[in-house]
Amino acid sequence: MPGCADSPVRVLVSVSPRLREQFFPDPAALLALGDVRLVDDHRALPESLPGTDVLVTSWGTPPLTAALLDRAPGLRLVAHTGATVKPFVTGELWARGIRVTQAGAAMARSVAEVALTFTLALLHQVHRFDHALRSGLPWETAERAPARREILGCPIGVIGASRTGQAYLDLVRALGAEVSVADPYHDGAVELDELLSTSRIVAVHAPALPETRHLLGARELALMPDGAGLVNTARSWLVDEAALLAELRTGRLDAAIDVFDEEPLPVGHPFRGLPNALLTPHQAAGTDSGRARQGRLVVEEIARYAGGVPLEHEVTPDLLERMG
Repeated sequence: MPGCADSPVRVLVSVSPRLREQFFPDPAALLALGDVRLVDDHRALPESLPGTDVLVTSWGTPPLTAALLDRAPGLRLVAHTGATVKPFVTGELWARGIRVTQAGAAMARSVAEVALTFTLALLHQVHRFDHALRSGLPWETAERAPARREILGCPIGVIGASRTGQAYLDLVRALGAEVSVADPYHDGAVELDELLSTSRIVAVHAPALPETRHLLGARELALMPDGAGLVNTARSWLVDEAALLAELRTGRLDAAIDVFDEEPLPVGHPFRGLPNALLTPHQAAGTDSGRARQGRLVVEEIARYAGGVPLEHEVTPDLLERMG
């Protein structure tokens, strides 16, 4: 029986070939779990589900509704290769005793390193120098950047002590930053307004919840000191994009952004032409080592399930309410 010690499991991996190569560069550990079947396209999921004990999911998985789950009466575990499971997890899973786990912990380091890269770039005005030189400005004009600062002793505010937030905190503290945190579940946290008004860099790592929608709007952004920088590798949900654009157009603030309301970001979007905006196309977690770590975590969770060992990254209904 699935979930009992050392029992083989019937695993359905619904992951595109491109992502599968990244998550499982050496598929031996995955294939050793039991009867493993591969689905290249989520649209084939309904026909592929029968006879499945464990479903491995990735981005784009359709909602796991009652009609879909009826096709897999033996399903007992959903293991997601990414972080958030909200787009496809439904209450029907738990009503049927199906457990859920995810690989968000494996993504934290990659995203935190990009947030650190953004932080250093904003402090040293790398984005402005790059934009000036690429746009054809004379050397003498390009070198006239705003004041540059080091991370040593820099006041950095972190909104959200999530897994990624904690990984980012470890990195910036190791480099000598003076850190404050705004998070209702974090000991020693400060109020958001205080953090915004006293930080040179504000890094957003909060979850996307109803109460965090546009957590940073025009009023909050106006609290940030002149010359401060905003780093967002979390969700665009957290920042009022129109308000941020208005602030950036004044030149008062800088921003480094990996996530946007509209993705792909349109070619003509005004963010693209701003010298004080550093942009990446939602790729903060996309390192080779990070992707392979996500795959290993999923394999390890499935092995725990098959061996009757408690899962280490299980998502419960209560936990889902506080997750992004």
